[in-house]
Amino acid sequence: MIPAASNRFDTLPLSTATHENLRRLGYLEMTAIQAASLPAALQGRDLIAQAKTGSGKTAAFALALLAKLDARRFAVQALVLCPTRELADQVTTEIRRLARAADNIKVVTLVGGVPLRGQSNSLAHGAHVVVGTPGRVLDHLARAHLQLDSLTTLVLDEADRMLDMGFADDIAAVARQCPMQRQTLLFSATYPEGIAKLAAQFLREPVTVKVQAQHDSEQIEQRWYEVRQEQRLPTVAALLAHLRPLSTLAFCNTKARCRELVQLLQAQGYSALALHGDLEQRERDQVLVRFVNGSCSVLVATDVAARGLDIAGLAAVINVDVANEPQAHVHRIGRTGRAGHSGLALSLATPDEMGAVGRIEQLQGQPSVWHPLSELTPAPGDRLLPAMATVHIQAGRKDKIRAGDVLGALTADLGYTREQVGKIDINEFATYVAVARPIAHEAVSRLNQGRIKGRAVKARLLADEA
Repeated sequence: MIPAASNRFDTLPLSTATHENLRRLGYLEMTAIQAASLPAALQGRDLIAQAKTGSGKTAAFALALLAKLDARRFAVQALVLCPTRELADQVTTEIRRLARAADNIKVVTLVGGVPLRGQSNSLAHGAHVVVGTPGRVLDHLARAHLQLDSLTTLVLDEADRMLDMGFADDIAAVARQCPMQRQTLLFSATYPEGIAKLAAQFLREPVTVKVQAQHDSEQIEQRWYEVRQEQRLPTVAALLAHLRPLSTLAFCNTKARCRELVQLLQAQGYSALALHGDLEQRERDQVLVRFVNGSCSVLVATDVAARGLDIAGLAAVINVDVANEPQAHVHRIGRTGRAGHSGLALSLATPDEMGAVGRIEQLQGQPSVWHPLSELTPAPGDRLLPAMATVHIQAGRKDKIRAGDVLGALTADLGYTREQVGKIDINEFATYVAVARPIAHEAVSRLNQGRIKGRAVKARLLADEA
């Protein structure tokens, strides 16, 4: 392991423009995984880095691969493999933010659930960085849409999850099509046997770094509640009424339970949405956009559907069902209490699930802290509603819409303040913009009467649906 001389970004051998961009983004102090991995990665060493999701690993490998890019050469020079579409989208966004200091760095995302044609057209126009899921990257390689002859950096992000999802052969097939003389950076939350085999096969004399794998008990407060089966879903509503978290990710073990809980919560006036495998990709995109931008308070998900989710500032995680595997429990609760923020991990267990609770205690090396259901009394005040609402605009990247165009239409043209406009997400054919809830209906009406980038658009408000 090669230690950093300091935890400040300005000690790293990066360009002046990159340092200035990092300052603008508020990146001053490196996280533990960044301080441990960036010096070695910037030296061109292969790397095995073990760190949990939310530790800042994306910036660690993104800064390393961007430092090696030749912006004047329109060829794929870096490839990042991710387990899920959602994680790939998040990685792409982060790389683009960190690449603002360079001239015209083009990042292309290759994931399933969207047509191949649009992705192949993007590749045909040239790209510097490709971020994708293993299966879709292989599709493009097989069709000769993607060329890796100029690759200098291969990143395997959340490698343990990719192995869990059965991507071992696909990862190997992609790696074999990369040049031998390349840098390989492998990031993983855990280090099972499969990771060791992968590293031995595709990495050359790697530097190994590891940061704290278990969650900081000072950052995440875990509370357990014993319930009868029929109390399980009503207890979730009672937790929300008592603790009033601004954002909650609730885990269920089945899709049916997800649907039942969302129906119960919506009937009680909560802004809740479900995320599970039966959703179409468009529906999934809209659910995630609304939760991340603060216009939905509760996201109810299965473990599989939530893979790759990285949500900043998540106030609480509720385990509606005890996780089937102890490691899954650790992954679940690790989504809160990140980046110096405190978080709540609230778990419900019936007497039949106490064996699973014991296995979780053994993994965490600490006993569970049990609280009585009688403490769950509603806090004073009205039902807590999200501060934002999401406006769906039927125009996207294909229509040359940019975030600045939408922000300008709402502020300069319609007179709303910058504080009344939240996160703006743009995909190929649609734009989602969070606006302050009190102005939402008026904003939709005025957008439909006005113009964005000189053209009329159709806008509507996204409402909760179970």
